[in-house]
Amino acid sequence: MRRVKNTVQEEIQWLRREIKRHDHLYYILDQPEISDAEYDVLFRRLQQLEADYPELCTPDSPTQRVGAPLAGRFVTVTHSLPMLSLNNAFDEAEIRDFDRRVRQEVKQSEIAYVVEPKLDGLSVELIYRDGLFVQGATRGDGINGEDITANLRTIKSIPLHLHKLHGKTPPLIEVRGEVYIDRADFDRINEQRQQDGMSLFANPRNFAAGSLRQLDPKVTASRRLKIFCYDIGHVEGLTVETQYDLLRILSHLGLRVNQLYRICRGIDAAISFYRQLERERDDLPYETDGVVIKVNDFIYRRVLGAVSRSPRWAVAAKFAAEEGITSVKDIRVRVGRTGVLTPIAILEPVRIRGVEISHATLHNEDEVRRKDIRIGDRVVVQRAGDVIPKIIRPLVDHRSGTEQLFTMPTQCPSCNEVITRTAGEAAHRCNNISCPARIKESISHFVSKGGLDIDGFGFRLIEQLVNRGIVNKVSDIFYLTQKRLSELERMGEKSATKLITAIESSKRIPFSRFLFALGIPFVGEHAAETLAGHFRDLSHFLTATEEELCQVSGIGPHTAAGIVSYIQIPANRKVIDELLAAGVSIARKQQQTGGLVGKRFVFTGTLQTMTRAEATARVKGVGGRMSSSVRIDTDYIVVGESPGAKYQQAIDLEITLLTEADFIALMTEHE
Repeated sequence: MRRVKNTVQEEIQWLRREIKRHDHLYYILDQPEISDAEYDVLFRRLQQLEADYPELCTPDSPTQRVGAPLAGRFVTVTHSLPMLSLNNAFDEAEIRDFDRRVRQEVKQSEIAYVVEPKLDGLSVELIYRDGLFVQGATRGDGINGEDITANLRTIKSIPLHLHKLHGKTPPLIEVRGEVYIDRADFDRINEQRQQDGMSLFANPRNFAAGSLRQLDPKVTASRRLKIFCYDIGHVEGLTVETQYDLLRILSHLGLRVNQLYRICRGIDAAISFYRQLERERDDLPYETDGVVIKVNDFIYRRVLGAVSRSPRWAVAAKFAAEEGITSVKDIRVRVGRTGVLTPIAILEPVRIRGVEISHATLHNEDEVRRKDIRIGDRVVVQRAGDVIPKIIRPLVDHRSGTEQLFTMPTQCPSCNEVITRTAGEAAHRCNNISCPARIKESISHFVSKGGLDIDGFGFRLIEQLVNRGIVNKVSDIFYLTQKRLSELERMGEKSATKLITAIESSKRIPFSRFLFALGIPFVGEHAAETLAGHFRDLSHFLTATEEELCQVSGIGPHTAAGIVSYIQIPANRKVIDELLAAGVSIARKQQQTGGLVGKRFVFTGTLQTMTRAEATARVKGVGGRMSSSVRIDTDYIVVGESPGAKYQQAIDLEITLLTEADFIALMTEHE
């Protein structure tokens, strides 16, 4: 028996080596040596032997790619090094501006770049320890992602074990890549869904993202996903000096690298290759919306560093977007929360790259004049960066003489206040801080996901509250009553009670989200996080000088000036005082060892030891989020007495159930 087992073990090892070799030839190199039928014979033989001798089955066996369905939602993981996003360049002038900034910073007359196709997929990180694939995660917000290891293991172009490099594998390497689907495979899947009477997937990128977030890895395995690897995070036992060397090393390790890259001496060569790929984009088997231009030398990269969440050594140069022709039905003006008036073109709906476009931002009156866009014009529209609707030019030859010139109103369309324009600025402004349109936009920003995240506080409700004079400033929302809310359209007693609970629970808010919610110029979510990490408390922040703010990593002079200007305006300080007087309390950010930050909770049934508002406040206090309905991304259902339909929904979706005692214990552990 001992002799037989050794023979079986040797055969299993040989089969694994052969299958891995053929996987590499087929999925990585696109150079298959055997037919699918011959491959199936090898695979089935390995499956049979591992079934007969389960003790010989190992996690890196090719048969172990598809695991069991997940018991719950995906676990949040923190990237050891941030996965940065790229700044975009939409034309040659912006590409050259990027090159000029790079050369000035590193004091070189010419830079070597590596230019790579930019795929339209989902960014992921693969972690290998001693050559073995141990964890994979989505990019997420760049700092935290979701553990999707089980689903990534199903992608056959992701090796479960790396090849050796100079006789060894790195003890640790974090590989970054883009998961995508080929156009032909995407079209075949949609054709089959159409035949089956099912809804079609919108586009390849959404398809890839949705496929990687399936609870059942078998579903992901059926989706024919692929990957191209292009970067690394933390690495041990390996020295890399250039992007060109990195791509070669990744390829030697058995990782799939897009071979359509080029090292370019100077920006002229990079732009030439960019133009070449733009001409050839429709002939490529996958969707690509541009190229990534990267400084080749890692020494220069360290000098250049990053700003906010984007590296200064790389830029995404976008291809010209697909265009459409439509008509401008009207040009209306939107008043933003800072009082800036923005003309919006209302378009006859037109589909561009699968998306229906019905309006486009015209930025300001000068832009309308420069492009000579008129109401009634036939215009060429594109999605800048394949995302943002943009009017390129009017078709002047199509004019009938009935087109109308646009003029910026002299009075605010919302409050009739006189509109002003400061010399040297393109923006027209309504300076009335009580302007209903400004109030609506400010409240919408204040209660948004990045701010107080009040579930159920949508823009239609905000419009009703402001139009009826119930809410005139952000602090007024904390004085709303159930009775007042239930009198509004589409707001019954039950909905009003839920909203009051949500408002009450939002009063305790992390410092970073409070800063974001205020709508301070140039302070987005990332800058708010940075500021909250630097300043001890709100009073310290409110006394900061421009010089002190500029010392904060990631806060530049422009942002610092905007912050100081904001906090020196008495009306803004009054808003903050009113919020604190209304009961808003700022919680310092705490490190949550149990990973409850961002976790979504739903309650069903009656709690015995606390009110629903008290329980919700505890969830918010540990960084969790509340939801009024059970969704696929819900993390916990807290079950009280006499639970409703949510209880069964949670069981059906396999969401973690907590008794009231479980909930109290979980909160106590993390508070």
